[in-house]
Amino acid sequence: MTVSDLKLKLFRQIDSLEKDRLEELYGVFLNYINGKKDLGDWNELTEEQKKGIVEAIDEIDAGKGIPHSKVIASIRKKYTNA
Repeated sequence: MTVSDLKLKLFRQIDSLEKDRLEELYGVFLNYINGKKDLGDWNELTEEQKKGIVEAIDEIDAGKGIPHSKVIASIRKKYTNA
């Protein structure tokens, strides 16, 4: 597969996503891109911290997370109606 083929395939898959999934993908993509710059930080974490992060990622992948938009809406409602 050429680079152009790969880009086109990615574009088509991304283009077909619903808004919520697209926002999730954007966050994952930014984390991936920005993470390449900070690999040294991972190595400075304790094994317990690394395990916690991996478990959190697994929970999100399993659909057990709360979308960012819902968390923000809840916090805004709580603190703007206080």
